[in-house]
Amino acid sequence: MSLSTELNAFRAEFMEKVPTAIREAMTTADLALAASGITERALKAGAMAPDFILPDVHGNKVQLSTLLAKGPVVVSFYRGGWCPYCNLELRALQQVLPQLQQLGANLVAISPQRPDESLSTAEKNALSFPVLSDLSSSVASSFGITFDLAEELRPIYTEFNHPLPQKNGVDSWVLPLPATYVIDKKGKILLSFVDIDYRNRLEPSEVITALSSGLAALSEGEQA
Repeated sequence: MSLSTELNAFRAEFMEKVPTAIREAMTTADLALAASGITERALKAGAMAPDFILPDVHGNKVQLSTLLAKGPVVVSFYRGGWCPYCNLELRALQQVLPQLQQLGANLVAISPQRPDESLSTAEKNALSFPVLSDLSSSVASSFGITFDLAEELRPIYTEFNHPLPQKNGVDSWVLPLPATYVIDKKGKILLSFVDIDYRNRLEPSEVITALSSGLAALSEGEQA
């Protein structure tokens, strides 16, 4: 089953249960976010990825440039372990991890949640790749994908047991748009997937295609 099929099935089931007022609030917030121009500001393919250092679930520092010295890197920004769409995506990425590694790539996932929350996410989804905490959302901001959650959604998120200030350990309702970046070993972004609708995610097969194409282009360039 494709990731999009899983996402759409969950979305349909969820929306059937949600009261009309909450659905309308979500739709209004989505439209306002789309009108903000955030997807135009997000880093695109061809740009250079900003370097970063973030802690993993055990407090170890992970640096992008160190990973790039070994090969290409796939960076997946997700909202948090409380987001069911994010968990579906993380599990789908875990399934293709062996293929990514065969291509010489590393994979990291980044959210604004606290390391202990990230540890729970990693354990719940049986993830064997680094899950990093961007507590101040500074890394997500450097990629141009952060926004303040709409005021009208904050009590709804709290009601759903997703109080972001508690989950993330900062007095803020900032979130990243879910985004996937494929970065070559020189730091150039080969693929950028950023969708205003957090329920849409990139198929892992497209990540593999982008990596394969990037490696083929690099090989041709080295032979030229």
